[in-house]
Amino acid sequence: MAGAPRPPHSGPLALLHTSPAHVPVFDALRDEDRPGLELRHSVDEELLARARRDGPEAVADEVRALLTRAVADGARAVLCTCSTIGDIAERTDAGVPVLRVDRPMAAAAVAAGPRVVVLATVASTLRPTVALVEEEARRAGRPVDVRTALVEGAWALFEAGDTDGCARAVAAAADEVTDADAIVLAQASMAPAQRLTTTSVRVLSSPRPGLAAAADAIRATHAGP
Repeated sequence: MAGAPRPPHSGPLALLHTSPAHVPVFDALRDEDRPGLELRHSVDEELLARARRDGPEAVADEVRALLTRAVADGARAVLCTCSTIGDIAERTDAGVPVLRVDRPMAAAAVAAGPRVVVLATVASTLRPTVALVEEEARRAGRPVDVRTALVEGAWALFEAGDTDGCARAVAAAADEVTDADAIVLAQASMAPAQRLTTTSVRVLSSPRPGLAAAADAIRATHAGP
């Protein structure tokens, strides 16, 4: 794509995942949108399993330890790609910017209009995503009415390695939504469904805007005041 060259990045971005499936997704986005940005991936599937079972606060110590380690290893910012534990990560004072991947998506949903539908494949993601959308609405001074829907069976397909089947199930659920201004795909793993939907409602996913925000945070930190 033509245009002015982006400023050089200055240091690696650490990504905290709860599924190894996210690693190639973010590598591909980096290659497309942010060439030259060094990504360092950390995957801990047990974090999501425990957060689903016991609540996100149950893994707060582990999340803090992972963030501390990433910074000690040289990360200039950290991006948490798991929506269930994103709030825990974001509230951690790690000495560098810590971002949750879904915040830019939530802001875009609020900007699209007051009627927002949150789709998720894991029930534990619904509450933190709704809270995030409502927080972004307060920040923007906009009204919002958030509804939720769980795409039954989609997560089992994802866990079984049938990512295409999961994407089709999510897309089908999105296409059933008509009375909304925006549909939020609450988990990064749901992003492939975005290109399969046929609904006229705007469908939003988190990986691309989340990675862009993290890359911008690194550049801003490097630039200084």
